[in-house]
This record gives sequence, structure tokens and C-alpha cells, in this order.
Amino acid sequence: MNAFAHLLDRLAYEPRRNAKLRMLQDYFSRTPDPERGYALGAMTGTLSFREAKPALIRGLVEERIDPVLFRLSHNYVGDLAETTALIWPVPSLSPPAEGGGDGAAGIGHNNPPPPSLAEVVETLSTIPKRELSRHLAGWLDALDETGRWALLKLVTGNLRVGVSARLAKTAVGALGGHEADAVEEVWHGLTPPFATLFAWVEGRAERPETLNPAPFRPPMLSHPIEEEADLEKLEPEAFSAEWKWDGIRVQLVGGPDRAGQQVGKVYSRTGEDITGAFPDLAEAITFTGAIDGELLILRERRVQSFNVLQQRLNRKAVTAKLLEEFPAHVRAYDLLTLAGEDLRAEPFEARREKLEALVTRLDHARIDISPRVPFADWAALAAARADPASVGAGEDADAIEGVMLKRRNSPYLPGRPKGPWWKWKREPHIVDAVMMYAQRGHGKRSSFYSDYTFGVWRAAPEGGDELVPVGKAYHGFTDAELAKLDRYVRNNTTKRFGPVREVAHGRDAGLVLEIAFEGVQRSTRHKSGVAMRFPRVSRIRWDKPPAEADRIDVLERILARGEREIAPGATLMEETG
Repeated sequence: MNAFAHLLDRLAYEPRRNAKLRMLQDYFSRTPDPERGYALGAMTGTLSFREAKPALIRGLVEERIDPVLFRLSHNYVGDLAETTALIWPVPSLSPPAEGGGDGAAGIGHNNPPPPSLAEVVETLSTIPKRELSRHLAGWLDALDETGRWALLKLVTGNLRVGVSARLAKTAVGALGGHEADAVEEVWHGLTPPFATLFAWVEGRAERPETLNPAPFRPPMLSHPIEEEADLEKLEPEAFSAEWKWDGIRVQLVGGPDRAGQQVGKVYSRTGEDITGAFPDLAEAITFTGAIDGELLILRERRVQSFNVLQQRLNRKAVTAKLLEEFPAHVRAYDLLTLAGEDLRAEPFEARREKLEALVTRLDHARIDISPRVPFADWAALAAARADPASVGAGEDADAIEGVMLKRRNSPYLPGRPKGPWWKWKREPHIVDAVMMYAQRGHGKRSSFYSDYTFGVWRAAPEGGDELVPVGKAYHGFTDAELAKLDRYVRNNTTKRFGPVREVAHGRDAGLVLEIAFEGVQRSTRHKSGVAMRFPRVSRIRWDKPPAEADRIDVLERILARGEREIAPGATLMEETG
């Protein structure tokens, strides 16, 4: 556990990707099985054990530390694992065992040795819930501050050390000169501690083979078009365009099992098996192959908003009523395999032709094909992107985020190769809002107030104007800007509510943040009745008086059907004059 804790501690403070990669490679090469396999499972989110809830951890600490002192400390530090690791009382050493050592700490005493990572994971996987707190307290007693911090990060399922699953797999593959894509190909079907995976990459065994008749394939990802100048480097005739739908990426994979029975699987973009949550889609997988597409909700052949889709996602119970009210649908845009043949090396146009034939042959209400967007040059595509309804999108235009560009001769390559696929999203809306509340972040940001709740003006019931919250943002600014924002929050705090600070806000005092966002949806959880989608800070308006921030009226106009929508990229003040 100590070696794993040391690794996490170093990763948390290292911003450079290549340096993180070297740390991971060094750890995986030096650490034996099964310890390194469980570490890989922790970093890729594939461990399965009973996680400790924050309330359980707080209860353990408050049995040993004054509760008021602990709450004040937690409020100051901002991170439960870090606070607990630092404040946990070190147990006094037991007397030496008879005939035992020289009195050095941990030598010849009855105190338990620090647990290994394997011991922690395997114990958590088997113990009943009632014994969790006892084991956790014993481990905390045996570990030092860094070990306690790492343990709590592990058992709460919240590592947050800046390591993606992809980076961890890259480090494992590098042990034997394999690319991350090669690891991805065999990943699904393997489980921690991944002994067969390490044996393969180190040349001690054959490549692991999965018995899954419907395996997940690593997806191909796109690069964003940052500026229209990027398009000038590309040839329009070399690309096909289609809409970028506002849903979630999925794969539909089907095939016969060893008994000849058809198996249908639905996978998320990251390879999570979500078949159980979408039995209506699983029933539509009557083919042998793998379709890449977008999960949407269709009602009366009309694509619903992402807000509607969210009401179907992450439901523990899939009822008949849920299936009827939120019918799942996949809009297909690529074909990876068909009838046992791997098509990924074929050019996009060939795959698209076979996809169209398959979807036509299936003729299923749950699956259709993503239509192409005709264009002669980049100006024509820009016009279509700005107004999808003008080129045939009809009532589905509200569910379109932009356009996708796919090079006609491109193979399907896992990962994010630069050049074959591009995404050109519609310009975000911009609103000037006033910071109202701030909260500390997590991980490296746990010492900074980096999460900001902001509001816009509306008429108050008792007369005059009031600020009402419409969203929360925690990214979009640089580290230097974060330091200034943190200093502003500390110097302008008016009230405290646990970890949250209320920041001075009103017509004469307050900080204006320019917020970029993708859309607005109705929300009963917000006092304003609306909530932004994907808000982020695009600029800090140190120069702007809070009285000149925007009003809620125009947010309501975005929601209103049949009325003129705000032109993307325009500020709300420009719309209201």
C-alpha cells in the first residue's frame, strides 16, 4: 500500500503527461503481481468492492477527534481524504513482545504492519458491510499520512490524480513495446489483477483472447476545429459531413455465443456495458457486427433534448413506463465489423456504404442512419452549421451540436488520430453573470475556491431586481486567473455555509464572469427555473459593473419554441440592446 500511496502522491503533483507516464511505467515494471494489477484496476475504474461512504469516514474520525475541530479542519482543507489523513490520531505503540527487538517503531511491537494494496482490495471485496468500519479504522492506524490519504481515495472511488484510463493502459503496453490500442483490443473481458495482461505485454504468455461473443472495440475520436482558419488547410472534396448529435456515444455489438444463441451488447464510449439499462436497444441487435453511433431519445420521430435523455440515463430500475416515455434510439454513423469481418481498415466510404445496406436490411424502429450534410465548400457548410433547419434538419435542429467532418478514405483508427475526423461545434452562447457563491475544488484545487455559482438579474416579487442562480462553473480559466479569483473570494466573503462561501453580490458590488454555455433547460432545482448546459468561464470581467450583467429574460427566450433564438456567439446584452 505504501508504494501505491507514494505513486499517487507523486502523480497528484505532476502536471506533465510524459512524466506521469514514466512514473507509471516504473511502478508497473518494479511492482509484483497482484499488487500492480490492483493498482491498474484502481486507475482504470475496474475495481469492484464495497466503497466507503463519506458519512462512514466522518463517523470514524469523530469517534477519535473533537467533531467541531474536525469540521473546522475539513472546511479549511476542503478535501475529506486529506483532512482525515492529517488529523487521524497516531496510535501509541504497544509494548514490545516478549524477547522482542530494540524498541524501534514497528520492530518487535504488536502494532499491525501496513496493509498491502492487494489485502485492502481483496478484503473489501469479501467482507460484510457491518465489518467495513472496523477494517478501515485498523488500516488507518497502521498507515502514515500519505498511506491514509491514498487508502481513503481508493475506498471512496475518487482518486483524481490526473491519470486517465488511457494513460494507464499506455504505460502497461509500453512494458512490452505495445501501443495503447493493442491493450484496448484485449482489455474487455479481463478483470483485476490482470495477470494475463501483464504476462502478455512482458512476453511471458500469449495474447489474451476474450470469449465475449460481442466485444467492445476502442472508439475513434475527433479533433475540434478551433478556428475557421483550420479549414483552409483541408480540401472540402476530401471530406464527408454529417450532423453532430447531442446524445452519448455508444456501440451496438451482436454475435452468437458458443451455444449459437444471439448475444446483443450496448457499450458506452468508455466500454462500460450498459445493456441492462437499455433492454429496448438490446432487442434490436439481431445482427452479427458492431455499429458505432449516438444514443438519443426519439418521440414521434423527433430527437429530444439532452435534458430528456438524462432522465433515461443512470436509472437503477428500468420500468415499462420508463421504456415507453423515454424510447431509446441509436443514430448509426459507422460500421466496425460485420458477419465476422473486421472493416476498420477499410476507407470510411466503403464502411458507410455497408452501414447503409445493414440499416436498410434491419429496418428497425430503434436504429436509423445519421444523414449526411451536403456542401460544396466550407462557406456552405458554415451556413448549414449555423442553421441546420435550412438544410433539412427540420425539428431535429435543436438537438444538433454542430457538424462532423470525416475524411472519405480514412480507416477507423482507435484513439484520437489528428487529421481523419474533425468536429466543428456551433458557437456557444455567451452571458455576463455575477458570482454569488464559491466552493473549494478537489485534488490539486482543494486549497483554492475554484467552483463558482453565478446568477443573472430578474424582477423581484417585492419590487426591484434580484440575482438568481442559473449555473455553476469550475473551468475555463488559467492557473494565474484561478489565483486571482481565489484571492477575490477570500477578500469578499460575506457569509459561510460549511465549505461554501457567499461572495458579495449586488448592483454595486460583485464580480462579473462571462459564461459560455451550450444551451438552457428547465430546472425545478434552481430558483431561477432554468439551468445552463456545459457552462464555463470564458472571460473574467473585472471591468464591468454587476448592475450591467444580463437578465433572465433572454435565457427564457432561448427556451421558448417558435420565437427567434439568440444568435450563437452574441452576448445577451447585444440581443436586448
